[in-house]
Amino acid sequence: MNEVEYPFVSLLDSDRLSEKLRAMGVHQGAKDLKLPRRRSFPKLDQALGGREFDTPQGMTYVVESDFPADHLQGRYRLLSQAPLMGLARWVGAAQVAHLSPQQFAFIDTETTGLSGGAGTYAFLIGVGRFDINPSTHQQVFHLGQFFMRDPVEEPAQLAALEQFIAPCQAVVSFNGKSFDLPLLRTRYITHGWKDPFADFIHLDLLHLSRRIWRDRLPSRTLGNLEYQILGAVRSEEDVPGWMVPALFFQYLRDGDPLPLKGVFYHNLMDVVSLSALMYYLADLLDDPLSGKVEHGADIIGLARLFEDLGDITTATQLYVHGLEHELPRPVLLDAIYRLSQIHKHQDELDEAVRLWRTAAQYQHLQSHVDLAIFYEHRQRDYQAAIQWTMAALDLVQQRSLPPYETERWLADLEHRLERLEQKKNR
Repeated sequence: MNEVEYPFVSLLDSDRLSEKLRAMGVHQGAKDLKLPRRRSFPKLDQALGGREFDTPQGMTYVVESDFPADHLQGRYRLLSQAPLMGLARWVGAAQVAHLSPQQFAFIDTETTGLSGGAGTYAFLIGVGRFDINPSTHQQVFHLGQFFMRDPVEEPAQLAALEQFIAPCQAVVSFNGKSFDLPLLRTRYITHGWKDPFADFIHLDLLHLSRRIWRDRLPSRTLGNLEYQILGAVRSEEDVPGWMVPALFFQYLRDGDPLPLKGVFYHNLMDVVSLSALMYYLADLLDDPLSGKVEHGADIIGLARLFEDLGDITTATQLYVHGLEHELPRPVLLDAIYRLSQIHKHQDELDEAVRLWRTAAQYQHLQSHVDLAIFYEHRQRDYQAAIQWTMAALDLVQQRSLPPYETERWLADLEHRLERLEQKKNR
């Protein structure tokens, strides 16, 4: 095998090579390199009134707004004195009850798409927190909207967000568990950084809102709750969420930031509404029987929530109060049946039977079965048990249930009827 001879460059040859490279315009090292010229965004400043924000990762852009803590978002203040114990129980984190307003970060993102994958950017991150205004010494809701003017600015944008939320220990979002926070986590990980929200307590108000208002409001978007619950009305400046990505891409193409004003307004209203909604919910959970809730379906939603939290006394009171209102039939039957089960488990059978009979008048199938069980096992009145079982069989045959449900009900009821006939004839 022939050895390969590698040429070497002597020190003298190296000096000559460096001279030739310099003559060609090629520089060695970073000493003589010129920094890239910084882009200017005069139109952005005129349209949005923001400022550049310096971070260790470079410059990003932020638009800041301050609202008094008693600012009304519709009918409700951004900050109330409501205790947070109810919210703490719901989220399963007792420490929430002891956090100060300054320790909550309210966040909403505007993104380049809804896929949430690695190729999706949060080009606008709106985040608000309560702070003390150094000039007036009054508590204000300070809102920063961190804008990625160009994709190369993302590291600076994320660094600015991390600085902003540094005093906080909890994050409040609307659908943030499924979208905003996973997206931001992906963006931080993409740059090799730790997710700054990793140790935060997360209150996603979408899930709580669904629990309470699902029976009355077909749409539980933040914008709809803002209008239906808080009573806030957005101006014509607002843009629908589905338009937001297209407006950002248009800005990247033509550099005109004017259409983005509606996007910033949309984001600002979302963040402000998050604070008002959280404290409204805190007030609701702290004193659910105060009469603040006018709609029967909402009262039943609260009753279910307290039942699931294990507060049976409050749940019972709410069910009774809710049943005093006019309710849609499915909500009515669900409330009657849930209340009957509470009484059954507390061995208050007279009240449970009364509720089962009420539900049976509305052709509630399970209540027929529970009455049959009651008369068979508690009263030993097999004739009454047979009557309720036969009534249940008639209901199954009258209804258009899925085949597998019909088969299951018929098998159970026919077996029950056969057993009852045997007991009766002994």
